[in-house]
Amino acid sequence: MKKLSLITLLVILVFTIPVCAQDQSEINFNDVSVKDFLMDNLSFDTTHGAVIIADVGKSSFVTNSKGYFSIVYKHQRRVKILSAKGFDIATVNIPLYKSSLSDAEELLLSLKASTYNLIDGKVIETKLNKDDVFKEVQDRNHSIRKFTMPVVKEGSIIEYSYTIQSDFLFNLQPWSFQGSYPRIWSEYELNLPQFFQYVFLTKGYQKFHIKDAKQKFQHYVVRQTSERGLAESDNIISLTSTNTISRWVMKNVPAINEETFTTNIENYTSNIEFQQSGIQFPDMPFKNILGSWETLALELMKDKDFGADFTTIDKNWLNEITQGLTLNGKSEIDKTKLIYEYVRKNFSSKGLKGIYLSQPLRETFKSKKGYVPDLNLLLTLLLKNAGLDAEPVLLSTRSNGFPFEDYPIINQYNYVISKVIINHKTYYLDASNKHLGFNKLPQTCYNGAGISIALNPHSEPLHSDSIKESKVTNIFLMNDQKNKNKWQGSLDSYLGYYESLNIREEIDQKGKETYITKMKDAYTGDFSIDDIKIEALEDDEKVIKMNYSLAVNRDAENNLIYFNPMIKEGINENYFKSTKRNYPVELPYKMEETYHFQIEIPEGYEIDELPKSTRASLNEQDITFEYLISKTAGGVALLSKLSINKSVFPADEYEDLKGFFDFKVKKNAEQIVFKKK
Repeated sequence: MKKLSLITLLVILVFTIPVCAQDQSEINFNDVSVKDFLMDNLSFDTTHGAVIIADVGKSSFVTNSKGYFSIVYKHQRRVKILSAKGFDIATVNIPLYKSSLSDAEELLLSLKASTYNLIDGKVIETKLNKDDVFKEVQDRNHSIRKFTMPVVKEGSIIEYSYTIQSDFLFNLQPWSFQGSYPRIWSEYELNLPQFFQYVFLTKGYQKFHIKDAKQKFQHYVVRQTSERGLAESDNIISLTSTNTISRWVMKNVPAINEETFTTNIENYTSNIEFQQSGIQFPDMPFKNILGSWETLALELMKDKDFGADFTTIDKNWLNEITQGLTLNGKSEIDKTKLIYEYVRKNFSSKGLKGIYLSQPLRETFKSKKGYVPDLNLLLTLLLKNAGLDAEPVLLSTRSNGFPFEDYPIINQYNYVISKVIINHKTYYLDASNKHLGFNKLPQTCYNGAGISIALNPHSEPLHSDSIKESKVTNIFLMNDQKNKNKWQGSLDSYLGYYESLNIREEIDQKGKETYITKMKDAYTGDFSIDDIKIEALEDDEKVIKMNYSLAVNRDAENNLIYFNPMIKEGINENYFKSTKRNYPVELPYKMEETYHFQIEIPEGYEIDELPKSTRASLNEQDITFEYLISKTAGGVALLSKLSINKSVFPADEYEDLKGFFDFKVKKNAEQIVFKKK
């Protein structure tokens, strides 16, 4: 599989050891003095309302009373509140994991939290009352302990620390070096025994101030309590390990905030995660935990909440469906279209719900409704039952972030679609949206790659570059023969597929009349529209064509008439406002917009000034822009065309991209000037 270029995958125990001038934070936790409020010699962005002065996490392995190992995780943090804008950071959530198969859960062993305020030159400490810590259950596997720091005000320093003990070795705590507030010092340390193996997964663009590892011998005593009563002694196992103590530090880390055209800011936030890959104790065989995509696919197809129905289900009701669709004698592509249309039009979606079934597939058939995995796994089953080469495909949607696709980490996927191969051509289907045409997917599914669940699972290329949105608009304005101070004309626009999809969904939810009223309200001042026609609205396979009459009033007293030929079709504001960007610009698709405009010169006027024609490009063909305007017999004609030929622009191209759209915005604002004769 192709690796994501923005994610660095580190194999366990492979590090470099840099030379650094400072190798530890100067913060002494639980000891706040007057000078700590002054924050001399520190430089950071104050616009976020708070700054994390020090953030330190440590994870280590200890033996427990159950005769095995636990992970102990300690987190310490000190924050300076600068303004009311930063008060949100004073509310703290501590996540805890619980097994859905037993009563076992992670334990919060200690919690200390204090707010420090400087009053009359003295440091006043206010401790958190333990009664102000609340438990919130998120789902069957996750809860949080939540509290808000006391007496927080502008200028406060807050500090808290807590320790978690976990028997779930797969849940080795990740660490974020970056977030919505700047961090002066962020450090994570892992003390890992040689018995346990993990894959280290890092991402983000910030460089490590320190990244090193050292080895240390450590002795463990595992006491396995006898189950035969007091007469039988406990079994004591002594283990010696060469532990690897890994340490990562980032210094002066800026805040990261989501900007326009970002699929998920977490893709670019500097952090490290861990995935347990194996266990090997002395004189014991290696136990592979991470497994492979082949193993995972096999397990999923046996799972009653995913693919077990594909082999164990009673097929009589499936045969009734396929017989009712009269598939006999049809080609494979026609069979596929009929089955897809049947599920899409006859079943309603209840929304997203991960990758697992919420109910048996027959229950989905009976109720005619289900979540995305219910509908798309039912679709896949029907296709397979009709003899078609169909498989489910796992995806991570844009809002869910990039998965580490080289590793079978199932919880990084949150969406299921269906795939069918006909005459060596692949078709992707999603029956959960009744307005999606054949071989169309929601934009959110184009997030890099999916994974087919089959005997030989492989990557499914679902990149935003694989789709292109095209739009053509024609506007024609003539002098109104009944009113010499008015232009009258028409607008025809062939929309892109996803723009058409959005309109269909909005009309489905709010009604056609409401949508038309909104369109009319968008034209204000001298502009008005009427006789709105929406063609191909009911045909989900086609793009929508908009047609309406357009009227423009003008003032008879003006010696000069200024008219913007782009009307409402031009870009009047640059999408990209930041002066600098450290991560890519991710457009939802490639696009091409073509705009034709013609206008008649008003009676008694002549052309005084026209914008200049121009052509521009970015990186030769990545983006091209044409603006060609000319006089015609009695009027003006304009052709404007924007072509964006790739969807992802790396950070080092951001400045050029921003400058390109600055130029386009200015060009779109230029006006034709008509002068009275």
